[in-house]
Amino acid sequence: MDALVEQLETKLRQWNPDIAEQVRQYIAYIIEMADQDALDILRSRVVEQEVLDLLDEP
Repeated sequence: MDALVEQLETKLRQWNPDIAEQVRQYIAYIIEMADQDALDILRSRVVEQEVLDLLDEP
């Protein structure tokens, strides 16, 4: 985990300030959802698209 934190800190310094702020907001959201044990109920867009694709198949 320490390596991940170090990589994130490095990237936040390198990225455009607007991108870095967006990443901070996403991470804060993920932490909030994890604290509420709500991550498992969020649908991934990829999974949702796969289901839609299956429904569209003949």
